[in-house]
Amino acid sequence: MARSIYITSVEADSAKSIVALGLIEALKRQHERVGSFRPVLPRGEGADHAMEILEARDSLDASHDLHCGVTYATWQSDPEAALVRILERFEILQRQCDVVVIHGSDFTDLPGGNELSMNATIAANLGAPMLAVLPGNHLAGSQLAQSAELVLSTVAASHGTVIALVANRCQPAALSAQVATLSELGLPSAAVAEYGEIDLASPENVQGAIDTFTASVDAAPFIAAMENFTTTVLTPAAFQAGLLTRAKACIRHIVLPEGEDDRILEAAAKVVELGAAKVSILGEVPAMTARAKELGIDLSGADLVDPQDPELIDRFATEFAKLRASKGVTYEDAVATFKESKTYFATMMVHLGLADGMVSGACNTTADTIRPSFQIIKTMPGVAIVSSVFLMALADRVLVFGDCAVNPNPTPDQLAGIALSSAKTAQAFGIEPRVAMISYSTGTSGAGPDVDAVTEAVALAQQADPDLALDGPLQYDAAVVPKVAASKRPGSAVAGQATVLIFPDLNTGNAVYKAVQRSAGALAVGPVLQGLNKPVNDLSRGALVEDIVNTVIITACQAA
Repeated sequence: MARSIYITSVEADSAKSIVALGLIEALKRQHERVGSFRPVLPRGEGADHAMEILEARDSLDASHDLHCGVTYATWQSDPEAALVRILERFEILQRQCDVVVIHGSDFTDLPGGNELSMNATIAANLGAPMLAVLPGNHLAGSQLAQSAELVLSTVAASHGTVIALVANRCQPAALSAQVATLSELGLPSAAVAEYGEIDLASPENVQGAIDTFTASVDAAPFIAAMENFTTTVLTPAAFQAGLLTRAKACIRHIVLPEGEDDRILEAAAKVVELGAAKVSILGEVPAMTARAKELGIDLSGADLVDPQDPELIDRFATEFAKLRASKGVTYEDAVATFKESKTYFATMMVHLGLADGMVSGACNTTADTIRPSFQIIKTMPGVAIVSSVFLMALADRVLVFGDCAVNPNPTPDQLAGIALSSAKTAQAFGIEPRVAMISYSTGTSGAGPDVDAVTEAVALAQQADPDLALDGPLQYDAAVVPKVAASKRPGSAVAGQATVLIFPDLNTGNAVYKAVQRSAGALAVGPVLQGLNKPVNDLSRGALVEDIVNTVIITACQAA
């Protein structure tokens, strides 16, 4: 993935484009493919002259549209959708670059301090460190320092990170003093001399401004800070964008057995539109086709399958009778099962390779979804228990919660198995597993049968995988809050920074995930089932279309 740096200012007319141009020129001396990107375009019908100049100076031969995200109007009408669009465009551009200079908005359209927060939010979602441009022409000394401190706190509140500061349009005699003031904040800092009004239509003036930047600024510390920047911030939008990218890279085939539900039809159409997976929907084909027309959705890219197809029922029943012969299941029994249950039908499609995964539960219970999987797909070698996790996307990170949907009262051995499976699931989705076994006690602070069970589960999991970062018993706050961990569990490699939280029973896990989802506004993706030979995932019967789309994408990623 290409490195990037996001240039923002704190007010209009900051001439931050000159800083962007200067950085592009410096980066071109080190990298072959330097790109430029504008997440939010200025309002108005005229051309974005600043972006045109940046495009002309970068080293990519790409279309103008690829360099741009969304308009101000799009952002203001629907920030979440706009952010998704920005991420999609940026991801495409990044693949063509070694480094990208991102040009923030112009502070001409949003009221108050909202625009800096907007830029910080976008930067955090793009995973880009920020360079802040400050007005050196009318701020100096303590005022300049206070302005910089306000920028740092505002950006941090939106989960962004400022790695460098530039005072722009400074009087030549004041350059050293401005740099000294900013340097006290502990970041690479510079000051650029005043260069008068810049006519962006004039190549000579643009080159003159770049020369002024180059003469005033040693870009090496800025570039080094960018190259060394790492972040643990993972926003919900960035996480979803990453999942979509993974799914689109492998294109797996997912079957949805509940074609009688409008949400399934709408979700299937959206998945196909996104290019995230191939989709089969089970149901009465004429009825699904007619309903799609009524809903105004396009299912032409989906495969509509009649689950009463006699040839498929015969094939599936023959296989099922073989699989369950030891349980006394006859061919006739199997035929009746597949005629009655679309979930069994879909599960057999996965087993026989006619699909790569299944998503069900919009109409069916969890038991109806999972039972056929136990009988047909079965568990992975070495896995004794099928369990579930929710991927909980908070404002700045994604946590894995297990088990919140399947096992009511796991034994210590089962709890250890859930922890090991959950760690593998986290790793599969790019989350470094640091596993906390949750209890009402941290370490030996409490006692009782429930604590003993978690302690035993920890020992069993550590014995099975000594290299896994795992600790417990831990209270929830000791697992996720560094200050609490420092007091309650000092020296732990997990406490305070856990990414995978394993709850002692279903009652606790389900209550906690719903509390975090509703009270903290977290995006809860799941339940994601784990431990089966092929991916099958369950939906809540209250699932929204977006939830179903996310689950299909998750299932496609699991099948990759």
